[in-house]
This record gives sequence, C-alpha cells and structure tokens, in this order.
Amino acid sequence: MLIDGLQCGHFTRETFADLKRGGVGCVTITCGFWEGPLETMDLIGRWRDFGRANEDLMAFARTGREIREIAASGRVATLVGTQNTELLSNRIGFVELFADMGLRVMQLTYNTQNSIGSSCYEPVDTGLTRFGREVVQEMNRVGVLVDLSHVGNKTSLDAIETSEKPVAVTHANWASLYPHKRNKPDDVLRALKEHRGILGCATYRNITGDEYCRSVEAWAGMVARTVEMMGIDHVGIGTDRSHNHKEADYLWMRKGRWTRGGGYGASATGSLTPVAPADFFREIHQIGVIPEGLRKAGFSAEEVDKITHGNWLRIYDEVFSPGEERRAARAA
Repeated sequence: MLIDGLQCGHFTRETFADLKRGGVGCVTITCGFWEGPLETMDLIGRWRDFGRANEDLMAFARTGREIREIAASGRVATLVGTQNTELLSNRIGFVELFADMGLRVMQLTYNTQNSIGSSCYEPVDTGLTRFGREVVQEMNRVGVLVDLSHVGNKTSLDAIETSEKPVAVTHANWASLYPHKRNKPDDVLRALKEHRGILGCATYRNITGDEYCRSVEAWAGMVARTVEMMGIDHVGIGTDRSHNHKEADYLWMRKGRWTRGGGYGASATGSLTPVAPADFFREIHQIGVIPEGLRKAGFSAEEVDKITHGNWLRIYDEVFSPGEERRAARAA
C-alpha cells in the first residue's frame, strides 16, 4: 500500500474514492493552519461527521495497528494532523486533550514564528523555546508525531535533539537538490537520520521544481538521491497534494490573521494562483504510479515497500504507542 504523510484541502467522497483507486492505504489530512482551539475542535467535529457518512471508504486511525486493519479492509486509514500549534493557545495541557480527540500529527510552526519556535521563513531562527521543549516532550508522552516541515532549521535541530521519539518532516525535499526555504539542508537531514526520523518527499511543484515534476521517473530519481544521502530507512512519501482550494483558502493559508500584506508561502508572495500539480500526478489516483517509478529508478521490491509505507509504519508504531497504552490504562 501507499502511505502519504501529508495532504491538505477540502476532501470529498470522490477524493477518498480516488485515493483508494490509487492504492493509498493511509493519508494524513490537514485539520487546520491558523485555527485556535475552538475552531480546531469544530474542524475535528466536521471530520468525524464526514467519517460517519463515508465509513465505507475511510476510517480514522490512532495507531499503527489500526492503520493496518483499516487498509486491509479496503478503506483509507486517515490520520488527523495540523500544520501549526495555534490550537494549543499556549496551554501545555491541550496537547493531551487534542491527542485524546484523535490528533496524531502536529507541525510545530507554520509560516511565522510562534511560542514554540521559528518558521522557515523567519530571517532569524532563535530555536526551540522553553515552551517548545515542553510541547515536544508532551507530544512524545501522549503519542503525537512532531512535524518539522515548515519549521526553521535551528528550531528543527533543537526539536530533533529534544525529542525522545523519532520526528518527521512530512512534506518537503532535500534543499541541495532543489533550493527553497521550505526544503531541508544537509545538517537537518543528517540529524533526522541519526535520530531515526523520516523525510516525506513532496510532489508540490513549488518546492520540487519543474525538472523533478516532469515524470515519475524524474521524481523517483530525486528520491533515489535523497536515499543515498539519508539511507533507505528514513525516506517516505509526503506529497503535499491539495484538494479543491479556492481563493479564500489561499488567502487563509498565506495570510491567516497576522498580516494585511502578501504573507508568506511556497509560491511568490501574494500569489493566489494554484501551481500546476506534478505532470505525473495530475489526477489524484495517479499517485498509484509511484511504486513502479521507484522500481524503474533501481529500487528493489523491499526498498519500494519501505519508501511507500514501511518507513512510515515504523515511525507510527514507535510514536503512537503511548496513546494506545494510555487508552488501555483508562479502560482498565
């Protein structure tokens, strides 16, 4: 099966039908960018309503075991994630509360500095704050995966060192192959490898580039070079594919409530024009071409399995288990 470490946008029943058609067994959805705690609870509630209405196609997962069971049933296991920590409202106790609501992945910063640390777009990265260290440790305790995708490099290194569990860059690429503030330099990827983490290679054109987007073979070649640098056990898929975005969605993502200006995003400042998807991934179900593309790039069957799902499952098994243990203890 395929595991996609990050997608975003407005998912519909057709979206999940296409994901299933493409062989996706698990996807992490984005349940918020700038939303506070109450807004995030509203979004989680809407997702639960959606899940009940489409339980033949998808189901929410909280553990690696549940991912395997849902995928084996022919449905898409869905992990709830956020791309910011605004939902915590500077309250350490909210980490556990949102974990109990099903949150399994949380990005430390989005496109601005916050009380946790710096984003990749800040001119000065002051590193993980004292509160940020507390949040990372609490995420370890309750079984929430630390995501560093939009996080500044010093803050990322601090988070990797602070975390007792492996962390993830769910949707980015190696900056040496395609220079971009969103992509990760050598020192961050080496630290990620040394601490058992994972990079989810993206297909988003603005951080992947036209050359690697022109064919699945070209993209798989980028993955192969990344594996040469990080090792086969530390690379997965995190397409950063978006669904059904409109101008209001791009305005929210770029600007939130923090600016009247153009804001920051991977595209040109102020641009609301969606970038074309990768040439090999114009339709959602075409994600299914990735395994064959990896095979053509020279990966063995075992290596393809690691990149497409095995490495993510290792991370999920190690990180999510505390949440499973806590629920079992409460039930007893």
